[in-house]
Parts: sequence; C-alpha cells; structure tokens
Amino acid sequence: MIKISPSILAADFAELGKSCENVMKAGADMLHIDVMDGAFVPNISLGVPVLQSLAKRVEAFYDVHLMIREPLKYIKPFCDAGADRITFHIEADSPVRETIEAIRAQGCKAALSIKPATPVQAVVPYLDMLDMVLVMSVEPGFGGQKFMPGAVEKIAQLHAEISRRGLKCEIEVDGGIDAATAPLCAKAGATVLVAGSAVFGAPDAAQAIAQLRRVCE
Repeated sequence: MIKISPSILAADFAELGKSCENVMKAGADMLHIDVMDGAFVPNISLGVPVLQSLAKRVEAFYDVHLMIREPLKYIKPFCDAGADRITFHIEADSPVRETIEAIRAQGCKAALSIKPATPVQAVVPYLDMLDMVLVMSVEPGFGGQKFMPGAVEKIAQLHAEISRRGLKCEIEVDGGIDAATAPLCAKAGATVLVAGSAVFGAPDAAQAIAQLRRVCE
C-alpha cells in the first residue's frame, strides 16, 4: 500500500502540534519535515528545535528531508531530536558515503534525494546502502509548485534498477502531489508520496489521504 507523508510546510505553524496530530489521526503514515538553510535552496524553514518539540508532542515516524548545504554536520542533532529517517541531497557538499554511514551510525534510516536536473544514475552506486531514494518532482525550496512530469520516468528507472538488484529500497516523490499526479507516480513504482497542501490544506484531511491512496490502487 502507498504511504502518505504530509509535509508540515503546508501546516498552520500557529497550531503546528495540533495540525500534525490531526493529520496523523486522519491516517497519515508519517510526517515530512522540510529543513532548508537559505543556502542550498533559496528559502529558510525550520531546524532542530522544531523537530524536537514536535517529536515530544506528536507520536509519528519523522521523515526528515535536509535541503541544506552541509548535511553531515547536522546528522547527530536531527537524529537526537527525533528523526526516524534522514534524507539528504546528492547535490549537497557533504561526502555521500560518509553521510549515509553517519546516519546509520545514529540508528536512523538513510535516504538520498535528487533534484529534477540530476539523473537517476547519480544515486545508483549507493542503492545498496539506502532505505529510500527521494525523487524531487519540483525544484526544492518552496511548497505549492507544479509537478514536473519528467519525475515519472525517473521513478520508473529507479524502480527497474532496484527490482533488478533485489533491493528493499523505497521510492519517495515530493512536489505537486495530488489526486491527478499521485497515480502516475505509484504506477511507475513510487511507494511514498509527500503531500503538503493536498493534505494540510484540505477541508477533511482523512478524506484527502483516503483519496490519494484510492487513486493509487
């Protein structure tokens, strides 16, 4: 079954704890935490203290996406704060293998992300070390962008390579996910969908999550 990871970027930050509790009760599988540093991407979002506070209040699997220039420096603080899986970008400045090993050493699941312009081949050498690959279907940095159809072919390529090698590596997609784009991603082989406004912005989060799952079946 497809997993739904609502991005808290689309939540009401004045009522963050309550908003996150609501989407977990509505059937979300996890919470997606977008961390931006204003350097790797042209936006600043949130950091360790927010995750730490949320993790104390809301019981969830914390799917942390580091859109930052030097992820290696921040692995331990985010794991200590409550991250269950950390995704960092292959395009960042930290050495890839060392960063994956640092995540694993903290007892956390490790994932790599690729931007729209980065080919799938870039992550292939690391697949046997990873729990997941995140395919960005928008340029990272801002919520509410339009889905880039080229992501579907990338998901299919990744899925074929993972299957060929008999690996248990999940594929997550982030950006512009809604009832129209979700089934395209699921059909290509995605197993985790990051949905921001489609869930947090919906009048009924439970209905929105159920619909995303239904259209993917």
